[in-house]
Amino acid sequence: MDSRRFILAVILMVAVMVVTNLLFPPARPTPGTNAADSAAVDTTVGGTPGSTVPAAGQVSAQPDSQIPGPAAGTRPVTVGSAPAGPVDTVYVESDRYRYGFSTRGGALVHAAMLTHESFTGGENQPVDLADIGGKPLVSYRVTVGDQTVDISRLDFRPEPASGFRVAMDGAQQLRLVHADSAAGFAIDIEYGFVPDAYVIDTHVSVRGIGNRPAKLLIEMGPNIAQSEADSTDDARHRAYVLNPTNSGGLRSVKLPKLQQTTTESGPFSWVALRSKYFVAALLSSSVNPVPFGGVIAQPIRNALGADLTATLLPAADGRFGFRMYVGPQEPDQLEAIGDRFKDVNPFGFSFLRPVLMPLGHALASLLYGMHNLLGISYGWVLIIFGILIRVLLWPLNAKAMRSQMKNMEMQPRIKEIQARYKKEPEKLQKEMLRLYKEEGFNPMGGCLPMLIPFPILLTLYFVFANAIAFRGVEFLWLPDLSQHDPLYILPIVLGVSMFALQWLSSKSAGDQNPQMKIMMYTMPPFMTFIFLRFAAGLNLYYATMNLASIPQQIQIMRERQRLRAAKK
Repeated sequence: MDSRRFILAVILMVAVMVVTNLLFPPARPTPGTNAADSAAVDTTVGGTPGSTVPAAGQVSAQPDSQIPGPAAGTRPVTVGSAPAGPVDTVYVESDRYRYGFSTRGGALVHAAMLTHESFTGGENQPVDLADIGGKPLVSYRVTVGDQTVDISRLDFRPEPASGFRVAMDGAQQLRLVHADSAAGFAIDIEYGFVPDAYVIDTHVSVRGIGNRPAKLLIEMGPNIAQSEADSTDDARHRAYVLNPTNSGGLRSVKLPKLQQTTTESGPFSWVALRSKYFVAALLSSSVNPVPFGGVIAQPIRNALGADLTATLLPAADGRFGFRMYVGPQEPDQLEAIGDRFKDVNPFGFSFLRPVLMPLGHALASLLYGMHNLLGISYGWVLIIFGILIRVLLWPLNAKAMRSQMKNMEMQPRIKEIQARYKKEPEKLQKEMLRLYKEEGFNPMGGCLPMLIPFPILLTLYFVFANAIAFRGVEFLWLPDLSQHDPLYILPIVLGVSMFALQWLSSKSAGDQNPQMKIMMYTMPPFMTFIFLRFAAGLNLYYATMNLASIPQQIQIMRERQRLRAAKK
């Protein structure tokens, strides 16, 4: 809803620019009177050998009773006795994270982001992405032939037993072992860590199954734990995202819109579950990668989430290898993954993404770079950025405003031609074009340069809606640049500055058109209302840019006054 309001606001602002510039425009005379692709491929990924599954990128929605799974006749395999030992959690920690793995199933049950504060828990409590009512964020099952091993029922022995802190000079590994000597069955889960990244290198080995085919089912969900002050806004951003290995773009499905169990046919190089600022993802291994064969998304109504199940075949060494990314959507971290992972949180409407995504990455990188280079708060970065944009656009704005003055100057000649040739459309068109050529005048020259800031404003709206760098950042009276101004000072300043710009423009225009007067008194209050709930950072940028425009507006006003005086 907020994005639609913002698009409406931008459209109205563009309309004001164009209408204001063309109140008395030069007349624009009326001229005289293939074969379809195969829908299925044979594959053993995500189904039984030789079975037919939908082609990559094809989606089928099925009722819960028809969820694809292991072959008919599947039954849970019994491996030793039922779990009886106490359940413990083994922690691996660095300066950035603290991951917890359960000895029951080897699952990821805690994922604390130590550099990011939760806004729903107690004071100074870190975000825990896996704090979802006792359910693991990532867990496993293995199918062996026509049987399924529910790994979540098995007890594992951790090595080292007490966990560890990741050394700054290299990677370390946590090994979880389940061995049933009576059944001759064993499972090893190995997790590898580095101190400065949120990537967990994962390998699962299954022994004692002979030559029977095996698949790993990796379960993730139903969502990432809530940690934002505005839970409604956070819920709007929750989605699962898939990256096909073949052609085609990313597939992003909002969790609140997932109505029925859906099968996504792979192969996929990564599968992600995201919130507004954080993401948990399964990534293909960086060594001998094997893509994920398919994903089943099952909606969880009471959690506004979805349980995702991804299938994976073993690599050439017989082990299941993949990586997990469980952490914040920090641009440098996502960029380091590659494979379009930086676009895991695609913003904007799909038809605008080819333009907005590259521009958004560029603007975000510029803001981050200014912050790191200058060593100042993001609030001051936005003020400097707003002034910088206005300075860079100064020549274009001057050209646009002088084009408006040229338009005013030419009005008597334009009206004379219109009156002389009003019954001869072709002659009128020819004379108007001759006049434009003589005077070097472009009828649209006054408005096109003034539209340039709007793509930047539109892109910044989505940047502020998604950039974790602004999350919780205080500035002056603002508690959080990513949230609205609680005192509504910035939207009011924005509205007042917009009124001032229109007032200066009308004052220098001489005879004021009634339409311009109506816009001057109605548009600023309306835009103030539209911007009330937008991110404070966006309001700060736009208000700064408006205020920085006032000196140039005064300069152009004086030029117009001198021009009118010279005519008199």
